[in-house]
Amino acid sequence: MSIVMPVFNEKTTITTIVQRVMAVDTGCEKELIIVDDASTDGTRELLKNLSVAGRPGIKVVLHEQNQGKGAAIQTGLQHTTGEVILIQDADLEYDPADYPRLLDPFLKGQADVVYGNRFHGGVHRVLYFWHSLGNQVLTFLSNLLTNLNLSDMEVGYKVFRADILKRITLRSKRFGFEPEVTAKVAKLGCRIYEVPIAYHGRTYAEGKKITWKDGIAALWCLVRFRFFD
Repeated sequence: MSIVMPVFNEKTTITTIVQRVMAVDTGCEKELIIVDDASTDGTRELLKNLSVAGRPGIKVVLHEQNQGKGAAIQTGLQHTTGEVILIQDADLEYDPADYPRLLDPFLKGQADVVYGNRFHGGVHRVLYFWHSLGNQVLTFLSNLLTNLNLSDMEVGYKVFRADILKRITLRSKRFGFEPEVTAKVAKLGCRIYEVPIAYHGRTYAEGKKITWKDGIAALWCLVRFRFFD
């Protein structure tokens, strides 16, 4: 499996999340592709040291200008070699210990795409009501446009058969990756599964970056990538 990790200003978490990713036993070979999106808080220096150390199974790619999460994922995909590709945020909101659960539908030959589900069955931190409501609205509208019945379209843990994901031309540079890839795997008729995962959300004081503006942008992405792309 290939793990693509987009990173921007995560100095306080990057070392821990890399350690957790590399420590988890998935039952298969794994590679970690880290794409730093022009961090300015010292993350970049930590990753450069990691790169110089030449740790096996880890590749670090550096963006010279900040482009957004979607752009970092697109760069990371160019370096993947695995049969399955998982998207891993660089904060500690998602737990790599859930990898075996996410991989299970692939190993059983059931799935082309697997989404995590933060709110049904897994331990999750209780946080913002308006974020939860916004997530429900976006998931509802996504389902309305794609005829899927997802529970958590915006979830960060998304896993794909590599040959499926590499058939898709991704255009979103920021957080629009989530609605875009959902619309496009739906168009392809992929077999999509959901599995419960743990979710340790963080506050804005702790470094959360997504805002209401990204929610508005996601609405446009839902329409654009369902009907016009």
